[in-house]
Amino acid sequence: MGLFAIRDYRRLFSAQIIALFGTGLATVALGLLAYGLAGPRAGAVLATALTIKMVVYVVVAPLAAAYVDRLPRRLFLTVLDVVRALVVIALPFVTEVWQIYVLIGVLQTASAAFTPTFQAVIPDIVTKEADYTRALSASQVASTMESLLSPVLAAVALTFMSFDLLFLGTSVGFAVSALLVLSTRIPNARPSSHTNAWDRVMSGIRTFAATPSLRGVMALNLVVASVGSIVVVNTVNYVRDVLDGTQSDVAWMLAASGMGTLLVAVVLPRVLDRVADRSVMLTGAAVLVLAAGAAVTMSAAGVAATLPTGVIWVAIGGGMALIITPTGRVLRRTVDPAGIPEVFAAQFSLSHLAWLVTYPIAGWVATNAGFTTAWTVLAGLAAIGAITALAVWPRIGKAEVGGRAAVATPEAAKAAEGTLVAGQCACVRTV
Repeated sequence: MGLFAIRDYRRLFSAQIIALFGTGLATVALGLLAYGLAGPRAGAVLATALTIKMVVYVVVAPLAAAYVDRLPRRLFLTVLDVVRALVVIALPFVTEVWQIYVLIGVLQTASAAFTPTFQAVIPDIVTKEADYTRALSASQVASTMESLLSPVLAAVALTFMSFDLLFLGTSVGFAVSALLVLSTRIPNARPSSHTNAWDRVMSGIRTFAATPSLRGVMALNLVVASVGSIVVVNTVNYVRDVLDGTQSDVAWMLAASGMGTLLVAVVLPRVLDRVADRSVMLTGAAVLVLAAGAAVTMSAAGVAATLPTGVIWVAIGGGMALIITPTGRVLRRTVDPAGIPEVFAAQFSLSHLAWLVTYPIAGWVATNAGFTTAWTVLAGLAAIGAITALAVWPRIGKAEVGGRAAVATPEAAKAAEGTLVAGQCACVRTV
């Protein structure tokens, strides 16, 4: 039986695609809304909104993982989708910056509870290892296609409608996602081995701290966030104020980053058949550090041209995909099935903790000190993360489960590292 012959997975995957595209449209619209309310200070406004998002993600995601086994997961996910639909439909009506902050706080609280719960549902529905690998691959393809097509669709839509209507598309997406989730048979979570809520929250984080490969993932989270913040936070102001572009040009530049992600997604499965996850992810880190350095050089030299900016944005998208794509299987190999929700939630929070550091730099520093200064700081953080990952993630593999390393045979290590990997994307765009 093929992956998409699994009825419940097929519906959940459809819900993910619809919600992803809605979120992509909202990402473009939120930047333009911030620009409409704050003009040249839009980067600072957007950075503040995204910082609120990151604070919520860091706090709420592990708590959701700690208590989700006490809740009916299908109803829980449906209610969260409905909440997100209602909040997004209210965003076009805001008239003050503080209203954006309040609504983003509510919206991202729902998303922070939804995403790790959704990720942990998949292995309970797709139980075969080969099918689960394909499920992760399909999820990554959906994310990469969204990152490419959502800005393109937004650019086309903005030629004949106001950006406010993009929020309507997001709301409809969440509503349809809720209906699909409600129609799916989702088993409730396995009872956690940790009876104390705090133990549950800390369990995944302790696994990260104890496992060499996951310590490497933590360091690479910083690389992704540092360079990704340049695209997420600064694209609107850079395109509008430096390149003198239009609203549609903003969407097309975001699409350039998505194109880089898509190009990597097309070739990466074949590469991962022969190359270890560690090598691929560290290559992605090198690409991101070089791309950030190129952005600093371009800004310092006063080069205000669309082509070199687009090339850099493509490289950033590709480098992020090289790191994010293998992450899901790296995580899954470290724990037994009962610990999957806690480790996924820990990665969700730890990755967003990195964005919590870098979003304010990209927004506030760029607004007050200029793009060159902000991007220099971010490039430095990316270099630190890359060097740290290289140091803490050993080249010779061990079979790691639950943070406990057992020495593997050379054949087993090679097989483990050479497995076709496709991980779940939870960084820039989250369901």
